[in-house]
Amino acid sequence: MNEREEPRLSARELVERLEPSLGIGRRVRAVAALVAGVAGALFVVALWWSEPGPLPGRTQVAFGLFTAFCLVWACYGGWLVRRRVPLFATDRVIAAWIGLAASGATTVLAVVAAVQRGAAVPWPVLAVGGLFVAAALVLVVRAHTRRAALLRRLRELGGERER
Repeated sequence: MNEREEPRLSARELVERLEPSLGIGRRVRAVAALVAGVAGALFVVALWWSEPGPLPGRTQVAFGLFTAFCLVWACYGGWLVRRRVPLFATDRVIAAWIGLAASGATTVLAVVAAVQRGAAVPWPVLAVGGLFVAAALVLVVRAHTRRAALLRRLRELGGERER
């Protein structure tokens, strides 16, 4: 090797050289998730605490659930902001699973509330909730497919798998 040639880099080193930090688009989405999660949690907790009297049990559960999901999004955004290396679509997989969990839990809670209010079969609630769950499921499948393709490409280039 002469002095002009660079030493051969592994696939991981090559990827890290090409993109040493998250792109501006992903960084903006990470900050948006962080800010929206914190703002949502603060709003829901403020609304919950400002209630003049005791709330029914399922309302308490709903407030707790919405607060928890907002905090999960805030943690996700904070994790993304802290990361400074390519994620090989791990971020997409995590976001898709958060979305699926949130849409599924919200649908179940809405169906339970509708049944307790007297609806025999709450078709509108089931239809809308099912639509959200289906969309989230599509995003989970797409995220896993994209991650698998990136990891397969990394292995083809001779790199090791991300930990």
